[in-house]
Amino acid sequence: MTNPQSARGPNAVTKFLRPKSVAIVGMSARQGTVGQVILQGLKLNNFQGDIHLVGRSAEPIDGRRVLSSPAELPMGVDLAVFTLPAAAVPEAVAACVQRNVGSAMIFAAGFAETGNRDVQDSVTRTAREGGLAIVGPNCLGYTNNVDGLMLHMLIARQVGRLSAATPAGLAIIGQSGGIMGHMQRAADVRKIPVSYVVSTGNEAGLESTDFIEFLIEDRATRVIAVYAEQIRRAADFLAAGRKARASGKPVVLLHPGRGLKSKRAAQSHTGALIGDYGSMRVQVENAGALVVNTMDEMMDLLDILAHFPAPPKEGPGIITGSGAYVALTNDFAEDLGLAIPEIQPKTKALLDSALPAFGNYGNPLDVTAGVTPDGLTAATKALMDDPNIGSVFISYPLNIGVNARAFNEGLAGSSKPKVLIALGDGSPLDPEVAEALNKSPAVVSRSSDRMFRALALYHRYGQLLARQGSKYEPYKNLPSIQKGTLPEWLGKKLLSSIGLRVPDGELARTVEEAVTVASRVGYPVALKAQGSALAHKTEAGGVRLNIGSDVELRDGWKSMAG
Repeated sequence: MTNPQSARGPNAVTKFLRPKSVAIVGMSARQGTVGQVILQGLKLNNFQGDIHLVGRSAEPIDGRRVLSSPAELPMGVDLAVFTLPAAAVPEAVAACVQRNVGSAMIFAAGFAETGNRDVQDSVTRTAREGGLAIVGPNCLGYTNNVDGLMLHMLIARQVGRLSAATPAGLAIIGQSGGIMGHMQRAADVRKIPVSYVVSTGNEAGLESTDFIEFLIEDRATRVIAVYAEQIRRAADFLAAGRKARASGKPVVLLHPGRGLKSKRAAQSHTGALIGDYGSMRVQVENAGALVVNTMDEMMDLLDILAHFPAPPKEGPGIITGSGAYVALTNDFAEDLGLAIPEIQPKTKALLDSALPAFGNYGNPLDVTAGVTPDGLTAATKALMDDPNIGSVFISYPLNIGVNARAFNEGLAGSSKPKVLIALGDGSPLDPEVAEALNKSPAVVSRSSDRMFRALALYHRYGQLLARQGSKYEPYKNLPSIQKGTLPEWLGKKLLSSIGLRVPDGELARTVEEAVTVASRVGYPVALKAQGSALAHKTEAGGVRLNIGSDVELRDGWKSMAG
């Protein structure tokens, strides 16, 4: 008797991603067809398992017998790849259920994404009740660099296997084949090892949650990237995120749907029904994953995580050769909510001794134009060794190889995360610089702004993880409050007592008290009437702004009180 539970979860994903036998259902003798592409993918990658063909050809194809129906398949095939039109899918799914096929990949479009949700739901129900794990419909395929297997409806090529010496890599899971292709190529350019790339399409069967559960236990995977247009089993997804966090495997999610047009686009793409984006983001990040907004943010963050998967809670040390960049970085960090820590006095002393005497050194650190290569090495090492510093970010015009090598020497020997930017946009690099960057222990980029944004996300992730791993202590010395709506002054006092910043001010019960408070705060000030029942102060004439003197304050008080 079939078990519906076998249609999802890590075991189902194993049959799909690491099959020992494959059936191509919808095989054609005509070259260039999808079935031929799948067969070539199996042959190019020297697939050692059994291959079964199902189609209309009366003659063998590639020397293999062609079955006329999936009902003729041997029992227990691990994966059936459907190269069929949408209309033929329901019957083929039912036949695969009867033959106890473990998983099926459905390329065909024309289901929920075009409004045919009833047909898709019927296919899903048949498969799930029969214990058949389906991927798709409306997907493109997958690449498995662990075992060396590529099953893609458009491309057949040989893929390289990750060697035992290769560090665990990045797994990319998503509903969009196009996004998956972009991310894979971007990872290849950045030399990030990739374990799996899986296009899940409409996710009528296996979903991102099932793949995360599988990848948590996969030794070849270090970081998990997910593009999801809908999270269907929210509780299971959040549980998988928490388990991934506990296993030390970061999960990064790119999810559209912040606006109405985006929701409509996702629905027409994969038939997704997107809920409230803000609520989703809060819950996902509380579970230990991190949500990004753009593809560039995704790839830049993944680049850092692939090299340094354990983000620190301490902020970055920043090195540059420009006072202007110090000012710009401080602004950028404030915009991004990234705290730049103060360096310790010992570090300041080391910098003063290693760098030109006319500098004023701190964090961000301008090493000045007069710095020597030895000074660069010493300054970099000083920041790396500072306990207040969680990572080091270097943004510098690397025009000569000796400076690039100097930074490498300063960065060497520390496990702290490191990012090295060779300023100059797309300008050619001197061969010696390029060689040094290729050997750098840091993540290397040409875009300072993009990588700094990614670093802010990375440190935010570290703070999230640290907060989730800490024990919460009850707040002390809170103001006494009653049930119901609070007046503004009491609400601000409550927020201030738990560490949230609020505008400086105080409750004044007389005009003299108001003048005293204004003198302490400093003009200009705002005068606001207070009362728990006064929700709309402006409409009631209870707000005066930009009061610039004691006289104006007394006049405003008299007018408001009268």
